[in-house]
Amino acid sequence: MKLNPFVYKAPSPADADLHDFGHDYAFAGRVAQIHRQSRLAALMSEHYADGMPMPARVWAIATVMLAISLSVLDSAIANVALPTIARDLNASPATSIWIVNAYQLAITISLLPLAALGEIVGYRRVYTVGLALFTLASLACALSDSLLTLTLARVAQGFGAAGIMSVNSALVKMIYPRAWFGRGVALNSLIVAFSSAAGPTLAAGILSIAHWPWLFAVNVPLGIIALGIAMRSLPDSIRASHAFDWTGALLSALTFGLLISGIDSFGHGQERWLVAVELVAAVIIGTIFVRRQRTQPVPLLPVDLLRIPIFGLSICTSMASFCAQMLAFVALPFYLQDSLGFDHVQTGLLMTAWPLTIVVVAPVAGRLLEHYKPGLLGAIGMTAFALGLLALAMLPAQPHSWDIVWRMALCGFGFGLFQSPNNYAMLTAAPAHRSGGASGMLGTARLTGQTTGAALVALIFSVAPQGYGTRAALYVAAVFAAVAAVVSSLRTLPAAQPPAKTSHG
Repeated sequence: MKLNPFVYKAPSPADADLHDFGHDYAFAGRVAQIHRQSRLAALMSEHYADGMPMPARVWAIATVMLAISLSVLDSAIANVALPTIARDLNASPATSIWIVNAYQLAITISLLPLAALGEIVGYRRVYTVGLALFTLASLACALSDSLLTLTLARVAQGFGAAGIMSVNSALVKMIYPRAWFGRGVALNSLIVAFSSAAGPTLAAGILSIAHWPWLFAVNVPLGIIALGIAMRSLPDSIRASHAFDWTGALLSALTFGLLISGIDSFGHGQERWLVAVELVAAVIIGTIFVRRQRTQPVPLLPVDLLRIPIFGLSICTSMASFCAQMLAFVALPFYLQDSLGFDHVQTGLLMTAWPLTIVVVAPVAGRLLEHYKPGLLGAIGMTAFALGLLALAMLPAQPHSWDIVWRMALCGFGFGLFQSPNNYAMLTAAPAHRSGGASGMLGTARLTGQTTGAALVALIFSVAPQGYGTRAALYVAAVFAAVAAVVSSLRTLPAAQPPAKTSHG
């Protein structure tokens, strides 16, 4: 039986010796599926062991990093321009929030389905189609002349971004040699963290010299460049042979869409009955979704991966850390401007210490992975992050700029030391043929944590006494960072380690 190096065809029932099982077709089918998965895992492990050769590797990682940077930046870059966009389009502040929500919701509902689709049709195809859609939708955003057209364009942009994000980590795993995978994860984590932290500052810079459509127009030439490089440099992947789970994709979209919408509605003070309906519906549909996924040989929601202790703990740590980060990112501008008296330019400059420190620390964390366990590095990083948040919350009434800068740098140090090891632990815990599912779950955990953090800030601001909301949000962020540190440390325990391979395994 000949095998195409890029497309994996499942063996026939005869290859799996299914006739030995008589007429027990259900059992035979399950054995055949296990056989196919085992062979696919072996093929992919061998195929990607040495990554891509130089200089092709440089071009491949360049397009992947550029695209993920654009998609992450657009998650935050529109926030700063919302008041200006609302005035230009004659929209109310309440309705203009959909410019942000539409993008986030589109990513959330399509991330896991597209990750699963990438395992079937190839990561390269999902990435390039997603990047092309993202680029075209960015042009549509820049040309929009009404709130409706801009919102619809943002939905399309979100679906394109989901195509990029869903297979991002899987592509990194293909591109880098196994021995250097930690460095690849570190670079990827650096780009994601820096783009997320620098979004508001970059948006403010663009708005100081250009009109708001340029926030989206800058994506067009960069997207075209990234797409051109991708078409020439990205490798194809070995493809799985199982069918796409359309029912699971629908249930996934409904579950995460209602969950994120409910959390966001709660944070923005929507009608309580509407919030309750959204969250209850999310729980009911989510229960049906999870139960159905447990019966699937290759689940769209990676419940098979969540049973792996390292993977499950890494997902929990990721959600808690990004929740803490978003709590801080939303609260800090109010804290620095309203409580401490800095203007928006000074605020942007003071907060720049955070992403700049990440740029320095993240590559170092990637190299430290070659000597220390990810759980230990992640725990140290989240502890430093929690201490930095506490230090910010306890700033004096009239702080010197240096008092703020070193605290911001401590937060950046902690998050930079944490994220690369956490992502590395998550991705290496997953078998090679489930890289797509792991990549999609990584993005889903990040978005869920960020949405929860933003909603918590709104809730804290609404219940805290006047003038105390920003400090309270930073204290809550420190608690989530401390929880992430504890959960990360659990990964160092013997019970969380994968079983040792025996000579018979």
